[in-house]
Amino acid sequence: MKRIYRYPPADCCKSFSINHNVIEEAFKAGVERIHYSSTACVYPVSLQSEYNSTYLLTEEDARKDGYANCDGEYGWAKFMGELELVAFQKQYGLKCSIARYVTVYGDRENDTHAIIALIKRAVERIDPYVVWGSGEQDRDFTYISDIVDGSLLITERVTDGTAINLGTTVRHRIKDVAYKILELTGHNPKEVIFDTTKPVGVLSRALDISKAKQVLGWEPKVPLEEGLRRTIKWYLASSSS
Repeated sequence: MKRIYRYPPADCCKSFSINHNVIEEAFKAGVERIHYSSTACVYPVSLQSEYNSTYLLTEEDARKDGYANCDGEYGWAKFMGELELVAFQKQYGLKCSIARYVTVYGDRENDTHAIIALIKRAVERIDPYVVWGSGEQDRDFTYISDIVDGSLLITERVTDGTAINLGTTVRHRIKDVAYKILELTGHNPKEVIFDTTKPVGVLSRALDISKAKQVLGWEPKVPLEEGLRRTIKWYLASSSS
């Protein structure tokens, strides 16, 4: 689970050159438009530093008060990719779109991310069952099919590099998600350990999706429990094959 909250900093910095090379070469090759998968990590940590927050991050918060303050190397790499893509749009008219995703989960994900890691531990009947952090930290979990639908709409309707949030606006505490996964998998460990020696990332994160509703007519369709059921079903099928 080490990549859930903290990505290897030097590896993340490779994205600065990767973004430039991909965007420039795509433009030279005459690619008609580019869609960029960005992240909620472009938003300031200061807006996500309190448990049980009710604040929803808006697209404008990426430059709150005129300044950016991204979440670590990963956040900065993603934000600079956004800026470079928009620069090509302004200078050369390159058609482009940007979606900011938040805690996406679902089929084909691996266990370097929270949901699959927790499902894997439950399916394998690990006991004690370990959850990183206090479990009080929350996230706006978004199922993959909703992300795909929203991304397709953005590529169809946005060409000027306007960034759009894709999320659910609904917060779920990590501990509640873990217990729900245990319930759905039928695993009843003798002990559940919340390991506070592990990093937890920001304490509370959820996205405002008003722009997605207005510009795209998009709203998420899959609630968390249904998404967990689908993901568990996929995991069981894939691990047995």
